[in-house]
Amino acid sequence: MGTGIGIRALPASPNWYSSRCSDASSDGRLFGFAARHRVCLLDVAGAAPAFYGELIGHTERISGFAFCHCPGQSGLCASSSDDGSVKIWDSGTLAPVLEYSLHQNAISALHWSPLVKDLIVSGDEKGVIVCYWHNRSDSQQFFPEPRTVFCLTCSPHQENLVAIGYKDGMVVIIDISRKREVVHRLRGHEDEIHCLAWCPVPGEEKLPAWQDELQEEGRVPNGELTQDTATKKGSYLASGSKDQTVRIWSCTRGRSVMTLKLPPTKRRGGAVDPAVKERIWLTVHWPAGHPTQLVSSGFGGELLLWHLTQPGKRKWTLLGSSEGQNHSRIVFNLSSVKHQDKELLFSISMDRDVKCWDLSTLECSWTMPSLGGFVYSLAFSPVDTGCLAIGVGDSMIRVWNTLSMNNIYDVKTFWQSIKSKVTALSWHPTKEGSLAFGTDDGKVGIFDTFAKNKPPQISSTYHKKTVYTLAWGPPTPPLTSVGEENEQPSVTLYSCAGEGIVFQHNPWNLNGEANDINKVIRDTNSIKHKLPARTEISWKPDGKLLALGNEDGSIEIFQAPNLKLLCTIQQHHKLINAIRWHHEHGTQPELSYLIASGSINATIYVHNLKSVVENSSESPVMITEPFRTLAGHTAKITSLSWSPHHEGRLVSACYDGTAQVWDVMKEEPLCNYRGHQGRLLSVQWSPVDSDCVYTGADDFAVHKWHISKQEHTRPPQGKKSVELEKKRSTQPKVKAKKKKKPIGKSPGKQDANDAMNGDDSMKEMLLEENGVSDHEGEKEAQETELADKVSVTGNDQIILKAAPVKKDPPKEKPTPDASLKKRKPRSILPFSTLMDHRSKDELHQDCLRLAACLKTKDNNEDVSPDLKDCIHLGLFTDRDSLHKMIDMEGKHHLENGHAELFQQLMLWKGDMKGVLQAAAERGELTDQLVAMSPMVGYQAWIWTVEAFAKQLCFQEQYVKAASHLLSIHKVYEAIELLKVNNFYREAIAMAKARLRPEDPILKDLYTSWAALLEKDGHYAMAAKCYLGASSPYDAVKVLSKKGDVLSLKTAAELALISGEEELSATLSLRCAQDLLLSKNWVGAQEVLQQHKTLFGQRLVFCLNELLCRCLSERNPCERKSPVPPCYHSWELNREASFFDMVTEVWQNVLGMDTPEGATRAWEQLHKIEHPPSTSNTHPKQVLFHISHDLALAALSCLSGTWGEAVKSVLGAVTRTVDSGNFTLMQEIFSIILPEGCDDLRSKLDSTDSQSMDACRSLEGFVAYRLLYELWWNPLKDSLGLQKAVLCPSEQTALEKNCISGDSSAEEMVQAAADMDENLCNTTEVPKCETQSDSRTDSVSLVDRQSKLKGCKVLLSEEMAALQNTQRDIAEVQETLAEMIRQHQHVKHLFCSPNKTITHDACSSLDSKDEVKQPITLPELTKQLLKTKQKLAEFPDNLKVFPFPDVLECCLVLLHLGSQCPPELQEEALALLRKHGSADIYKKAVRSFLT
Repeated sequence: MGTGIGIRALPASPNWYSSRCSDASSDGRLFGFAARHRVCLLDVAGAAPAFYGELIGHTERISGFAFCHCPGQSGLCASSSDDGSVKIWDSGTLAPVLEYSLHQNAISALHWSPLVKDLIVSGDEKGVIVCYWHNRSDSQQFFPEPRTVFCLTCSPHQENLVAIGYKDGMVVIIDISRKREVVHRLRGHEDEIHCLAWCPVPGEEKLPAWQDELQEEGRVPNGELTQDTATKKGSYLASGSKDQTVRIWSCTRGRSVMTLKLPPTKRRGGAVDPAVKERIWLTVHWPAGHPTQLVSSGFGGELLLWHLTQPGKRKWTLLGSSEGQNHSRIVFNLSSVKHQDKELLFSISMDRDVKCWDLSTLECSWTMPSLGGFVYSLAFSPVDTGCLAIGVGDSMIRVWNTLSMNNIYDVKTFWQSIKSKVTALSWHPTKEGSLAFGTDDGKVGIFDTFAKNKPPQISSTYHKKTVYTLAWGPPTPPLTSVGEENEQPSVTLYSCAGEGIVFQHNPWNLNGEANDINKVIRDTNSIKHKLPARTEISWKPDGKLLALGNEDGSIEIFQAPNLKLLCTIQQHHKLINAIRWHHEHGTQPELSYLIASGSINATIYVHNLKSVVENSSESPVMITEPFRTLAGHTAKITSLSWSPHHEGRLVSACYDGTAQVWDVMKEEPLCNYRGHQGRLLSVQWSPVDSDCVYTGADDFAVHKWHISKQEHTRPPQGKKSVELEKKRSTQPKVKAKKKKKPIGKSPGKQDANDAMNGDDSMKEMLLEENGVSDHEGEKEAQETELADKVSVTGNDQIILKAAPVKKDPPKEKPTPDASLKKRKPRSILPFSTLMDHRSKDELHQDCLRLAACLKTKDNNEDVSPDLKDCIHLGLFTDRDSLHKMIDMEGKHHLENGHAELFQQLMLWKGDMKGVLQAAAERGELTDQLVAMSPMVGYQAWIWTVEAFAKQLCFQEQYVKAASHLLSIHKVYEAIELLKVNNFYREAIAMAKARLRPEDPILKDLYTSWAALLEKDGHYAMAAKCYLGASSPYDAVKVLSKKGDVLSLKTAAELALISGEEELSATLSLRCAQDLLLSKNWVGAQEVLQQHKTLFGQRLVFCLNELLCRCLSERNPCERKSPVPPCYHSWELNREASFFDMVTEVWQNVLGMDTPEGATRAWEQLHKIEHPPSTSNTHPKQVLFHISHDLALAALSCLSGTWGEAVKSVLGAVTRTVDSGNFTLMQEIFSIILPEGCDDLRSKLDSTDSQSMDACRSLEGFVAYRLLYELWWNPLKDSLGLQKAVLCPSEQTALEKNCISGDSSAEEMVQAAADMDENLCNTTEVPKCETQSDSRTDSVSLVDRQSKLKGCKVLLSEEMAALQNTQRDIAEVQETLAEMIRQHQHVKHLFCSPNKTITHDACSSLDSKDEVKQPITLPELTKQLLKTKQKLAEFPDNLKVFPFPDVLECCLVLLHLGSQCPPELQEEALALLRKHGSADIYKKAVRSFLT
């Protein structure tokens, strides 16, 4: 287009969230800003801005714009777009010079180098930087950081330096002449970098106030030092960030030298909105020639001038002193220019204002408002001349005082309570400042434009769809029918909207119900038929006639006040968009009867209604001929306006992108305006200037233009119109991918939760008002808003319905892709539907047949025979015909396998019973059929439900089947069904809910389920079932089945709760014993303390713990285990004897402080008998049994029964011997009898022979232990000799045998014998006793000998004889057992049917007998009898208590050699000779007897 000479415009709003999308030319003449996908240029050379023109060519939102600031090139500028392209423009011709697309992603920042006249630098969302030299078409790419670029700026001092700010707060300076391009990485900001600005003066002279952040010299945290660090070479860089700080960076040192924190300034007119801090854009600008001053944006739209050298905290001054000078929302871009003698600063903001500031006075010079949406409506005030109301798609109304002398852009903005696109406006005809508005979401309200910040009155009656038109007119019933004493408003407000209804609102009572005027029209005109949907409304200025435009293209004229229909104009055949009556103040009064109308058809018709009104007939007239026809537009007409200055002159706005002025009487086009870049939506003739017209379009702009200055006279025809369509189609589409893109991705699309003045969601602004969406998207929005009014023509159908997102739910959902389209549901009457889609001729024939048929029926004749061929007409005749039609349709459904549709039809017909029986037979019953079955009757319902339950069982849907049985009260059957199919949980739930608690079925269910669960190992669940069945005992049993500690503990507690105390005690003890195995004495005591009956066991466990502690302290290395023991933290008296220590703990901790208590505990424990230990018993078990015996001993000591105490101690010792654990026996003696038995013996009653015998036995074991101790710990020299004599393997064998504690007496003897043989074979070494050295410690030898004398008790003649006899018996028994075994083996071989005894087997048996002389069974029996008689001869007191093996002790004594007193040796030898007849002893004794 040419330059906008003579055009005054309210342009589209600048784009938001871009770091640089506006700039001023260096000659100070032009200021340009990106508005959606265009660049708007303003001429700012004069005192007021003028619309200069637009740069048109991009197809997507423009993200960056910059002028060239090199001398001689001030007319060149560049813009970048989300589509990845950069265009260079000549602002003089508004034409593109060249275009390049080197980015693969959306460009987010752009700058024209101030030093290199043909270098343009751009950055994109993925972090790629492109340098382009347009004179030589050369380019270079850099990728300093893989982050989203938010802003970039070229240095004004060094042509190769570019500073880049990123989304995450990083700032990078690159040198585009170097391979390793990064010079500095400046870290300090924590959030998005919104803007970067270089200091306009080079050098880094340190200013006094800049010392506050200098770190210690030499530390360069953010990059390497450049070669030349002279401060003169560098330059300062300012950065503004979302983290609310501005930082000044030194480029030589690569670090921050100053941080400025945004002050919490209050917005004028109120406190800071709590959400404001969330929404911040911090842009910075360093004005040329002011190195110590910096301008930045603030929180709420304020601009701050920072004085960098000023000391103290407050370094800033606010721009704009008086009310209303500041922006009201955040500021995005700042740019300055020197013009004549002034330095001007330009700012663009979210409040959609462009402001110019004088930097010398800090005052606002002018404000240019802009629009953020389609201009849907224009209205001039009839009272306040020149006051133009503008309804815009950004949810705001602008009121422009076009006659203001001092400010040509004197615009007020109204946004309260609108919250949706403003689609209709109308001024009150007489009341000044009263402006009615209608919105996209059906709201109607009235603003008082003189009351500042006062919200509008909103009508309580909402339309369901977009409000198309508002009109003030005289009241009609019911408002006029009220008695005269009630004052009525002289005019009421009429609103027409997309659902086709016109409401009359009472402006004095908007809270009251509005009236639908169709009711009055029906009543007055006695109309029975359906009224058409209304799309337009217009009152004749004198208030006598009302014109309603309809969706079918007709226009109806009604007479006030009762709305009598005078005539219908049937001219247009498409939806009516605009109707206007001619004004009344001309010289020709008959012209006031002219009515102009425009529709979706491009032709405008004018009708003259003078004759109709003056000759009013009774019945309404039909007009089919126009008075004048205005043809020339090529698309739909959206708005009309008569000239108030002329007669019969009309201006029309059209979708073909032009406005046309017509001379109506001559049907002649006078002038065509083509200045808009989109489709026109509204037009108004200026009320004060006859040459001036105002138009609004979907290019977001209002233009004021002069008729006399237009070069075209008629609308563009043919090719031009095609070009316009083409241009429209190249404009950006609302792409699905666009919507998917996360909003915060680039500077242009962030802060999605931003709310605008009208509290609309941010997305709307981004998509619609802010250029992320586009022409076509808006077109679509227009379609959805003006839904029916602008009925969709063929090529409009392609539009993707993606109405900008609002907080209110959208009117229409976006149409999905074809692939996602819902399948159309199958028709239930397909045949008759098909018949009604035949050719027009056949349908006409149907109408005639039907009419004839109905006529004959009215005359009580039969249905005419020809209807029988047209079964589908049954829909319109009698019931029989309908039944025939239904039968035929049903048959058709069955043939095609759609049983459910057949069933529905039969239901409609009323034949439900047949349907149910058929479905049951075929197994096709459904929930729906069952639900309908009660229609047939109770019995049929019961029968259907039972049949359905059976069907469900076949389909294995047992739970559903049971539910259905339940619905017919068959509770037991339902429960049984579930039980049989193992749905126990459901069965129990049903039974519990429906049956009496005592019903035996419940218990049966619980026990059956429990048995099943127990079988599967789900013990806890089974226990719950037993509890449910009131069988706690079973629950306890099943819980304890697993046998782990936790289960036993729970089972014990459960038994206790259930009153099964004995069972609980048993389980507790088991649990405690398990805990003992894992060395957890604390846990064991906790479990036991719940039961009084287990008090004795608590004593045993306590003693066991103390015993284990003593043992582990004595041998710390031996008893290491993976599980650390869990001891109590008892205070122990280490000085006392073991039994005293134990009883002290018993008394202090367990509370056993009376002899009676001790007696009771003794009785408890005495009843318990543990089996004798063997070499296979687990050591911990042995230890526990020992603890039991020792606990009995300790209790006996307490109660003074010493005899019992001795027996118990002896029992404990016997256990260690029986288990073969000699070491344990040693340790036990060391702990409980460290001083021997003398003390015990002194306390015994010497008359009690049994306790004396027990004591003797105990003394024997004490001596036995001592004997081995002396043998194993010999004198130093003899040990040396022994070791010299024994070869290592033999020594270790013996040591192993003795120390391991796993050997029997025979093994000990065997080992000794083996060792002896060795000693005999080594002839060169004399016997031990002859070897004596002068160094032998004689004292210790004497001491050992005296100790050995104490072992004399072991050399008991009678004991040796007894033990010999016992050995003989054992030997005979063993032989007997072996004989029986062999006999059974042979018998088995002979009896086995499949086996024959082999020769080998026999020979092997024979050979065995040969080795040992054969002995017969009678001989054996005789032998056994003999030895048993011999045993009986021994006194009983010898046999009661065990005693160490006497012969074994003799052997050990002999092995001790010289250490053993000679008399003992003699005695030992004598015993061995007498009783050592057994083979094993013979071998061992041989060396001593020779």
